[in-house]
Amino acid sequence: MNISVDTYLVTQSDLSGGRTSVEVVEAALRGGIDVIQLREKHASARTRYELGQAIRELTANEDVLFVVNDRVDIAVAVDADGVHLGDDDVPIDVAREQLADDALIGRSVSTVEGAKEAESAGADYLGVGAVFETSSKDTKAEQSEIGLKRVEDIADTVSIPIVGIGGITPDNATDVVAAGADGVAVISAITAAPNPADATRQLATAVSKGRVVQ
Repeated sequence: MNISVDTYLVTQSDLSGGRTSVEVVEAALRGGIDVIQLREKHASARTRYELGQAIRELTANEDVLFVVNDRVDIAVAVDADGVHLGDDDVPIDVAREQLADDALIGRSVSTVEGAKEAESAGADYLGVGAVFETSSKDTKAEQSEIGLKRVEDIADTVSIPIVGIGGITPDNATDVVAAGADGVAVISAITAAPNPADATRQLATAVSKGRVVQ
């Protein structure tokens, strides 16, 4: 599946300011979000499944892509558009066997070599980061604050879309896209914002500015 993305929301209820992830997703959809990823790492499989059902209904109504972090089984169960995989998850080819032929498979990478391997394995897009310092996601030292030059190097190496993630806000998203990213993915920049819909619009504006520089 092809992906065209400016803004990409990764859900995390404990950063949502007392709101539910469904409420944040609803607001992000009003703001024009392009992709929703169900993450919720600390929730049970049952909770993630139930959230996935609710978010699938919302995203289907708005014709917005919906992927599930890590859990191929949950992605299948809620009829998501695909999955996003990391180093500790099943290989891309194994996920592909369990999903629909046109399923979207993303892969988290932090290095040029990792990006090349993921593209060769059949990833449809890459989540590249953590670009900047972030407290929303635990990252290993070699995956932390990789910087704009690494984003540029990866963009120059692969032909599939890349999405910058990690410490990204409307204030720095322009630089990430100018470095070669096709779009940006965020957690707290939307989930913790006073107005998630407005935050989504601000992020999209920053991405558009980065494309002009790019």
